[in-house]
Amino acid sequence: MFGRVPRRSNNTKYYEVLGVSNTANQDELKKAYKKAAIKNHPDKGGDPEKFKELSQAYEVLSDPEKRDIYDQWGGWSQGGNGRRQKGSKSGTPGTCYGCHGIGMRTITRQIGLGMIQQMNTVCPECRGSGEIISDRDRCPSCRANKVVQEKKVLEVHIQKGMQHGQKIVFQGEADEAPDTVTGDIVFILQVKEHPRFKRKYDDLFIEHTISLTEALCGFQFVLSHLDGRQLLIKSDPGEIIKPGQHKAINDEGMPQHSRPFMKGHLFVKFNVEFPEASALSRDQCRALEKILPRKARGQLTDMELDQCEETIMHDVNIEEEMRRRQYQRQQEAYDDDEEDAAPRVQCAQQ
Repeated sequence: MFGRVPRRSNNTKYYEVLGVSNTANQDELKKAYKKAAIKNHPDKGGDPEKFKELSQAYEVLSDPEKRDIYDQWGGWSQGGNGRRQKGSKSGTPGTCYGCHGIGMRTITRQIGLGMIQQMNTVCPECRGSGEIISDRDRCPSCRANKVVQEKKVLEVHIQKGMQHGQKIVFQGEADEAPDTVTGDIVFILQVKEHPRFKRKYDDLFIEHTISLTEALCGFQFVLSHLDGRQLLIKSDPGEIIKPGQHKAINDEGMPQHSRPFMKGHLFVKFNVEFPEASALSRDQCRALEKILPRKARGQLTDMELDQCEETIMHDVNIEEEMRRRQYQRQQEAYDDDEEDAAPRVQCAQQ
């Protein structure tokens, strides 16, 4: 009435066939099997019986349930040949019989008279995974692909004071894949340039142009800040602004990251706009000479003028002039290299 208990036999043979210890994990078993299977594959001149033993050993040890039984009872020495099961009742993938777990198949084709070619191709049955599961045991959601499509919305919160190039990391939110650690999704901030404000770390920079009169007599103007506030900026009484001069306003820069109540500086660079050559009459120039501080040196005498050579100044774009001169120097250096490379004429020997 009751089934016969199988006799215990050698329970280390399969491990010895694969060349691993009985404590080997699934990754170690898979690597050992693939290495031995490639070496002993019949298509590559290997021993068919040895390859059969490898496949049988890996089929048992790669299935946790079968391995547990094998570790307790070993190989069952009972008559008859057991029928192989394809797939697994528990949904655990089994070894693909099309490629014997390698994931690749070797095909042979004739390319000419008496010439054949062997090439490896991805196994069409397991699609290169080396594992297969029967249709009745497949998960209805993933169809044995081990992953499913899912749409998820991530909210990215940009905190005050975050810098250009700073990263916001969502750990473990990347696409998942079987038997791998899920990666992260990383957002890298790209700060869009502002037409007037320039940012450098926690400080802000702007340029403002004032007239010569404002530079000498004082100025005030209203600046619309990034947060919508209106800032009144004015010079101190009696202050004279020089061209290219910078002034700083504390605590009007960007908020510091993680310390939003601490702010950088706002730097203002002043450009002074001078009047055109024809804007002042001779009488106005004389009036300015009386108002402004006296010249460091008065008019030159006739004797001093006779000892000088008169020059003529003209307008110039200094950046364009420097680029032109640099190009000219490069051309001269190129011409010198060509002259050095030319063969020299030597006198004939008698």
